[in-house]
Amino acid sequence: MSDILFLSISELHAKLEAKELSCVELTKRFLERAETVQKELNAFITLLPERAMAQAVQADKVFAEGRQTILTGIPYAAKDNYNIAGVRTTAGSKILENYIAPYTATAIIRLETAGAVCIGKTNMDEFAMGSSTEYSAYGPARNPYNPNLVPGGSSGGSAVAVATGSCVFALGTETGGSVRLPAAFCGIVGMKTTYGRISRYGIIPLASSIDVVSPCARSVFDAAIVTGWLAGADPLDSTTPDVPIDNYEGHLNANTSLVGKKLGIPKEYIQAEGLDPAVKQVMEKVMAQCEAAGAELVEVSLPLTKYALPAYYVLVPSEASSNLARHNGVTFGFRSTGTSTAQELIELSRDEGFGAEPKRRSMLGTFALSSGYHEAYYGRAQKVRTLLRQEFETVFKQVDALLTPTSAMPPFVFGEKSDPLQMYLVDLFTLPTNLAGVSAISIPGGVTPDGLPVGAQFITPQFAEDSLFQIAYAAEHVLKVEPPPLAV
Repeated sequence: MSDILFLSISELHAKLEAKELSCVELTKRFLERAETVQKELNAFITLLPERAMAQAVQADKVFAEGRQTILTGIPYAAKDNYNIAGVRTTAGSKILENYIAPYTATAIIRLETAGAVCIGKTNMDEFAMGSSTEYSAYGPARNPYNPNLVPGGSSGGSAVAVATGSCVFALGTETGGSVRLPAAFCGIVGMKTTYGRISRYGIIPLASSIDVVSPCARSVFDAAIVTGWLAGADPLDSTTPDVPIDNYEGHLNANTSLVGKKLGIPKEYIQAEGLDPAVKQVMEKVMAQCEAAGAELVEVSLPLTKYALPAYYVLVPSEASSNLARHNGVTFGFRSTGTSTAQELIELSRDEGFGAEPKRRSMLGTFALSSGYHEAYYGRAQKVRTLLRQEFETVFKQVDALLTPTSAMPPFVFGEKSDPLQMYLVDLFTLPTNLAGVSAISIPGGVTPDGLPVGAQFITPQFAEDSLFQIAYAAEHVLKVEPPPLAV
């Protein structure tokens, strides 16, 4: 029965259709696995056994009536910044520890309309601020291959849940690499969609002009299935354009190959100072294998990459400081006790409710937006963002996709990046795509001599998810990476 935990969406769907097992049996098995993993790796903030089992019962009825979709009865998990009506939603923060969502995010509605079963809400860095899931108010999630190492962040819990067979796929959010980085550190697939491709309605925001909904899964094919169900315009989210949605998984088959594909290799990534030798060794092998499979490797340059990090850490704190202003101890969430004035209530509620990183980014953002500094910092960062987007557009006239490491380093020890600036550098290879709004994916690229996974990242233009899935699918079958043995 344990093998069931690591089957694909299509394989599980076939077993459910053949009545080899029921949705109730499947959900129960995944819940049992999630509870076991939770004790060791802290992948979840809230498990939802009663809700999940009720959904599974309904899914069995749907199968009996012949109305099933490929996602009917498939267990998944959602990062704890997705609102689900009647369910606690904390965003990894003490300030929302008792918040019960009054409505449900569009992404969750779309999955559950298709019949998917949510087994729980996953652990995350507080308000998605972090790259290691160390900044969760509910304790850190741990790497599934070595619990002494971080799983990446901020969607670390989602990646751990998928990698350990606690769910078939999971939802995360991306602002600077928050799905791709943990996917790389946990040896799975992490998809970053084009900004606006999937509705953000009902998700507790970090930076509203950059955030995207991003699924993670154990294969490119599964990620394509989930993205297809999530994508599309939403009247509740004005940033979702009415752009046609391709049949993503329908274009992935035995004929999908890298032959004739031009893959750009940005020298600013491959020759970056600080690129770990083990990661570089894996990426050299990835490039050689892709070239041997028929891809043409083209060296390209993205010189503005060095400005992406400083621009990002002006723009994101600025938007975060605005979004966090609503958490004041007055209308909802944590409220400090023993205060005598409204001002004292707000100050103490925010001081006691927020962790160090939200406080840090709120101060940075408020300063960047303050009178006399707005244009010098925020305005200039927006100009850099525009230039970055234009630079990507220019490079994509030369190549079909870019191939880079997902991270400059393999998973690291807890506390190793105690300096906030060191932690910010972890996202160096992922955050430029978020600023540019393009699509990207991380797939397993290989394993270091120490047995740690390394992610390979492919990047394509805006709304080119179909092409991205095809290239990543072909590369996945060329590389054939086997994950390290799980610790749990």
